[in-house]
Amino acid sequence: MLAIVAPGQGSQTPGFLTPWLELPNFEDRMRWLGTVAGIDLVEHGTNSDEETIKDTAIAQPLIVASGLVSLLSLFPHPGESFSKVAVGAGHSVGEITAAAAAHVISAEQAMVFVRERGKAMAADAGLAATGMSAVLGGDRADVIACLEKHGLTAANENGGGQIVAAGTMEQLAALEADPPAGARIRPLTVAGAFHTKHMARATGVLGQHAKAISVHDARTRLLSNADGAMMHEGRNVLKRLVTQVSNPVRWDLCMQAMLDLGVTAMIELPPAGTLVGLAKRVMPDVETLALKTPADLPAALDLVARHSSQSQDSDKPTWRLVVAPFKGIIEFNVSEDPGTVLENNTKIATIRTLRDEYEVNAPHGGSIVEWLVTDGDPVNPGQPLLRLHPRAGA
Repeated sequence: MLAIVAPGQGSQTPGFLTPWLELPNFEDRMRWLGTVAGIDLVEHGTNSDEETIKDTAIAQPLIVASGLVSLLSLFPHPGESFSKVAVGAGHSVGEITAAAAAHVISAEQAMVFVRERGKAMAADAGLAATGMSAVLGGDRADVIACLEKHGLTAANENGGGQIVAAGTMEQLAALEADPPAGARIRPLTVAGAFHTKHMARATGVLGQHAKAISVHDARTRLLSNADGAMMHEGRNVLKRLVTQVSNPVRWDLCMQAMLDLGVTAMIELPPAGTLVGLAKRVMPDVETLALKTPADLPAALDLVARHSSQSQDSDKPTWRLVVAPFKGIIEFNVSEDPGTVLENNTKIATIRTLRDEYEVNAPHGGSIVEWLVTDGDPVNPGQPLLRLHPRAGA
């Protein structure tokens, strides 16, 4: 059972993209996503120095784009991945990579969203001098108590004895001077106190943008980095992408969920290494591979071949649309409540014109996800009316 995971901010290093540009079409795809984001991702991934790519507004689009484009080296035909990848997850901003890989949002939507995420988080980070430090070792309860004493937040619980503290630079300095028993402190190369209350304004900005984003339900299992929960419904995935900006990341729970699912292998997308390092300590029986350069592709493809398994959701549609056959005014004939189950060929609505009326049926039935119009609205031929989850076996 194969897991694909995407790293978060702080995983980037100067020049990490350089060897990937030797692959056919890789640079063209990066330039396209960079155009969407309004950032020269190729330049930043090859020539920019550490201080430049530390900038949140640059780092986040760079990490997401490199993950998505490198994924095409593993699965040149993205649809085939759904029958091979059992579960996907992303740490922090990597969850956007995972959502796009599962086709909840498109690559272009992902780049616009991460661009605005990076800008909003950078703006929040600029309001006060904040940062993050890794707390390595020590008893978890003692570490959490020490962070609370210093007014810090456990922004990432990464498992393997690693908890990331976040807060003001003064609070982090106090932690370094007075660490938990048996722990050592390592400052991280990030620009602010991410996944804390210091990112509250960014959460609001992303919430507004999310209202305009269309989504699909995930085509493979996705784990939420907030609590390791399984995500499927597209709107829920998008909602969690918004709220995770100011909520702690529980990567430890994601790894436990993978173990509970029976994951046997994990591949980490570029810029890779961090999540595989954690997995080696927490999931020692799981075969891991950090996809750092194209030289790692043969081993990664071998891992895919040996550990791939049919996704539970890959062999059936995740939702169906019912569309308007004619122009007119719509009148609902079934409940508006999500979850209402409809049999095959249920009459869901009537479309009325000045002279005639027409029945609208749901040929395959299913359960109501959402109405896309309001009772009494004017509709046009081909306009989507209702989204349905298919019934089992349909």
